[in-house]
Amino acid sequence: MRHRFLTALGVLLLSLSTALVGVAHAAVACSVTYVKSWDGGGGFGANVTITNTGDPLTSWRLTYTWPGTQQVTHGWSADWSQSGKDVTATNASYNGRQATGAQWTIGFNGSYTGTNTNPDSFAINGVTCDGGGGTPGQQALQVTPTAVTVPEGGTAAYGVRLAAQPTGNVTVTSTAGGGDTDLTITQGANLTFTPQTWNVVQNVTVSAAQDADTTNGSRAITVASSGLTPVTVTATEADDDVPQNPYLTEFTTQYNKIKNPANGYFSPEGIPYHSIETLIVEAPDHGHETTSEAFSFWLWLEAQYGRVTGNWAPFNNAWNVMEQYIIPSAAAQPGNAAYNPADPADYAPERPRPSQYPVPLSTSVPVGQDPLANELQSTYGTRDVYGMHWLLDVDDVYGYGTGRGANLTECGDNTKRVTYINTFQRGPQESAWETVAHPSCETGRFGKPGAGYPPLFIQGGGANQWRYTNAPDADARAVQVAYWALTWATAQGKQAQISSTLAKAAKMGDYLRYAFYDKYFKNPGCTSTSCPAGTGKSSSSYMLTWYYAWGGDTGGSWAWRVGSSSWHQGYQNPFAAWVLSPAGPSALRPQSPTAASDWQTSLQRQLDSYLWLQSAEGGIAGGATNSWNGDYEQPPAGTPTFYGWAYDHQPVYHDPPSNRWFGFQVWSLERVAEYYYVTGDAKAKAVLDKWVPWALANTTFGPGATYRIPNDMTWSGAPAASYTGSPGGPGPNPGLHVTVVNHTTDVGAAAAYARTLTWYAAKSGNAAAKAGAKNLIDGMLAHKDAKGVGVTETRADYSRFDDPHDDATNTGLYIPPGYTGTMPNGDAISAGKTFLDIRSFYKDDPDWDKVQDHLDGGPAPAFTYHRFWAQADVAMAAADYGTLFPNG
Repeated sequence: MRHRFLTALGVLLLSLSTALVGVAHAAVACSVTYVKSWDGGGGFGANVTITNTGDPLTSWRLTYTWPGTQQVTHGWSADWSQSGKDVTATNASYNGRQATGAQWTIGFNGSYTGTNTNPDSFAINGVTCDGGGGTPGQQALQVTPTAVTVPEGGTAAYGVRLAAQPTGNVTVTSTAGGGDTDLTITQGANLTFTPQTWNVVQNVTVSAAQDADTTNGSRAITVASSGLTPVTVTATEADDDVPQNPYLTEFTTQYNKIKNPANGYFSPEGIPYHSIETLIVEAPDHGHETTSEAFSFWLWLEAQYGRVTGNWAPFNNAWNVMEQYIIPSAAAQPGNAAYNPADPADYAPERPRPSQYPVPLSTSVPVGQDPLANELQSTYGTRDVYGMHWLLDVDDVYGYGTGRGANLTECGDNTKRVTYINTFQRGPQESAWETVAHPSCETGRFGKPGAGYPPLFIQGGGANQWRYTNAPDADARAVQVAYWALTWATAQGKQAQISSTLAKAAKMGDYLRYAFYDKYFKNPGCTSTSCPAGTGKSSSSYMLTWYYAWGGDTGGSWAWRVGSSSWHQGYQNPFAAWVLSPAGPSALRPQSPTAASDWQTSLQRQLDSYLWLQSAEGGIAGGATNSWNGDYEQPPAGTPTFYGWAYDHQPVYHDPPSNRWFGFQVWSLERVAEYYYVTGDAKAKAVLDKWVPWALANTTFGPGATYRIPNDMTWSGAPAASYTGSPGGPGPNPGLHVTVVNHTTDVGAAAAYARTLTWYAAKSGNAAAKAGAKNLIDGMLAHKDAKGVGVTETRADYSRFDDPHDDATNTGLYIPPGYTGTMPNGDAISAGKTFLDIRSFYKDDPDWDKVQDHLDGGPAPAFTYHRFWAQADVAMAAADYGTLFPNG
């Protein structure tokens, strides 16, 4: 189940072990760490980490007794129950088997009155973990992580803090013990914590000296303080003396930068931020929001780490954190039992401009049937949806968590931090600069009094509803990652370690089929709102459309679901479709009876779509829509169609045009390249054989590892003909053209581009592609900095921070007349307000001055951003190349 934390406020460390050995009985021994992660004075949360120090377990049951009035309200990673003061947590279906030495974490949110004293005794399967580890609230050392990989010639770090406030200064030492003497502590060997700084993480830096051997040596480091239980950190050198794998060392170096707590990629809860830097406006409008995209790249990073090191615990942990925070729990989506698949949603038109909102709901427009809900409920026993929402306010920058606690729970959540939010709601012209960020769980506490934010979007809209939106490319990427995790773990004989995570990925792929469907389940080729509604699966495009969404009444009386009426080439993932099809591995086969065959159809549709959209030069054009102008209008005469959906060079959004960015080319074609590498598919090869020369022809490499790749593109013409299927696929498009307008050194796009070339070259033997991949990776690594890899970006678009609304130029924030409300921080929402007016918190950002200078007439500000997804992709580009081309 999903939960949220604040920074740790209290800890009870029970380094306990008891072994009861009897005739014909396994020895049970355990240690437990109870961490109170937040406490709001009535509501609180805690993590319970269990270590099996006895014989292997086939199942487990944790029990303990509250000393006060505490009550578990909901938990995760276990089945929680409480009778009086007695609490029981029984293993979930996927984590009952635990080997000797295994460690796992479960947790819960709860409530209390009076004092909130920690429990002081725990038992596993009736055996008390009481080996003598101290009393509740006792001081302890908190060290994260307790294992670091140090690149030879480089550094890695671990963080140290205290568990409780001391009465005086506390000195903590780190001392290197036996092992590889090339590993040394070079900073932070002696740390001092005061009563004011006890909970501030201080870092200890470990360095690995250059040596001539090829051994990945290790060394134990003891973190100690007088009177406290010491903690051991294991440092392992990543040797760089093996000439065929220098890029694997670069992977490790970059990985350690990302995982270094001092660099700020992760929140206190362990959630990857969109970027280290907070002042950034793009799809997320703040750096310390995060997206399902970032989570999917984190999964991928940890799978690559397992590939290189054989350690799969971080991969499993990444999925568990994803499940806890960005996949809505049952409590977060109440009322799904009231969902009627025969009447999925009421129709609301989409309009070209934000100024044409709010729009009316209509019950007179025919809406088709949802063919998936009953099958999914039969398979999984629930109406709830298992998919990621796309956007989180991790640090609660907007403040929609304000007021939650013991006396306020909203959609199952009584914690302040890590809040589901949404932004884009008002048609294709609504850029990030025209959005109003709003809570996914709408209770009317903010925005328009009593009604909240829905009246901005829907006429007569009101509070007491919840709404989530899935970005299908992120869920598909998670499935893609799961395939590689399975492949690499199987090669190591460790596939059993990730089996429960693989089952979750297959389940996610089952629900991902909602992205196949037209928004209102209308049949392909719909050209008026009165067109026939779909029945069965007739409304499926079998393509990954831009989103699917679901929502309902907080009181549980109704619920709805919609698909999307546009698909974009940048979202397609034929590799994930293959993984989930009958040809993919059985461990990732979705369980619903028709799911695998649906994905088989999707695979062929997606492959054909690339050929249908491939320009004469080689670039892939935009996509297609089933709802012209968002209102099922008749497309212009002569518009070619793909299985009834009309060609659109800029599907979904127009500011900026959705297929202008080269990044969508490389994100999508990288998946095609992986699919080609695994299967050798002829259509995939044909697409890449044309795309790769075009991309390389528009890429330059210069002295000193410099490079320039395509950035913005424009499109003209259209596919040569409509297409409804043929054995050979669509023909060429001599009248469809792409022009590269400008170039960039953007490391995110460059990393995905390098990976595309790497996988293609490894299968095809194309020397130019291999050389291009190497040059791109070397070029990116030439921009290494202390936090990752960075290049300077000039953000002329930041002039839009204070743009007033102008309907003629389609710029500025639009608030309809008559709507007045308040943001959680007190910012007024009304007609005439700007993006900045309802986000005044930006004025307190440390980087704000250079934006203000630009608004005052100065130069466009420049930033060096460290986006999580881009930094992860740089690391993985090195890992892919180093593994597929071990000899360089």
